[in-house]
Amino acid sequence: MWKLTRPGNKHDKLVRDNLLDLEDHHLVRIETVRDDQRQVWVLTKRGHGEAKQLLEPKGIRVSALREKKYDPVTGKLLGTSYDDHAAAVTSTAAELHRAGIGHRLGFQTEIGHRLGSGYVQRADLVVRAPEAGVPVMLLEIDRRSEDAHDLVVKLQRYWEWGRLLPKDAAKRTVDLVRSRPDAIEHVDHDKRLWRRVYPPTGREGLVPVAFVFADTTEAKVDNAVAALEEAGRHYWAPRRYDSLYEKAITALDYRQSVPVVVTTLERLQEHGAGAAVWRRLGRKEEQTLTAALENPDGHELYRAQEARAEAADKQRRAAQREAERPVCTRCGRKFSDERWEEVIVHRTAVRAGDKSVCGPCRADDIARQEVAAEAARLQAAAQPELEDGPEPDGGRGWFRRRT
Repeated sequence: MWKLTRPGNKHDKLVRDNLLDLEDHHLVRIETVRDDQRQVWVLTKRGHGEAKQLLEPKGIRVSALREKKYDPVTGKLLGTSYDDHAAAVTSTAAELHRAGIGHRLGFQTEIGHRLGSGYVQRADLVVRAPEAGVPVMLLEIDRRSEDAHDLVVKLQRYWEWGRLLPKDAAKRTVDLVRSRPDAIEHVDHDKRLWRRVYPPTGREGLVPVAFVFADTTEAKVDNAVAALEEAGRHYWAPRRYDSLYEKAITALDYRQSVPVVVTTLERLQEHGAGAAVWRRLGRKEEQTLTAALENPDGHELYRAQEARAEAADKQRRAAQREAERPVCTRCGRKFSDERWEEVIVHRTAVRAGDKSVCGPCRADDIARQEVAAEAARLQAAAQPELEDGPEPDGGRGWFRRRT
């Protein structure tokens, strides 16, 4: 905690004096002495109770009480569940804080993430630093005490946790997710469980995860990172966008993946957590943390490429349409859209007349037809009516007059 609370202080005399004062009031005790002769102090039961009263009303979680443990045979005080791994976790938090990534009270350790199977995956460290461009990040501190495959399994669990729904999810959403394995990908992140726990990351994808390697060799780190990149590809790697313009789209879809960055504690201590010491899985160069978490080839690029491809396709289709536009066999003009549609649509084609002529020529035909029809009508109206002729002889009656 001295490194976390006094990152610029080369000597711990001030912290030690305060700890001695707290010890006099039975609020803290020495749990163990490390190999480098540094003492590890923890809260007593009384100090733990006062810390909870002070911090928890402010929304700051207090770690579990470390109770004294004694050897059942000798009765000697046993030291310690605090080990080098915990020291590496605290040192990582201190380096992040020293670089302005996270407030000293904004770090949490051993945060559980319960999976659907009931298994709880605990993050070694959780940092929330929205002012530094990192609203939330989960950190796993590895001293190479775990097999590389175990790290891949941890990554898989974080990926699975990011795909869970909250218990009070709408029935329609639950039914959709149960209908097929990939249906959760069509559920917005705002409706998933992880958004109930953490704020939006401001980027595509799930909650970012960082693997920080400590107290190990460069070769072992390289082997672990290679395993994460290869065996964990399904969980961190982006996908190709499903687009009508596949050949024009080079952007990648990060929405369902876990952003994973890696570094070492030694590099953080040598160069600072704000320097270019973080490498994103799938990339070659080391970057600053925010640059490593960004997706320059992600959704923003996709929108721009999709818009350009759509405009180009629209222009191509317009040019192709113009090339296919009919030409009037009489005057040589191109058909208008209205005339073109008129001659090809079934319900209007029967009245389109000569389909090889354009609209104006068709209008001329109609005008000539109307003139001819009117002339015929007038001619028919001007013909004289036939006069009534003499009635034909009706013949003689049935009875003749006798002579």
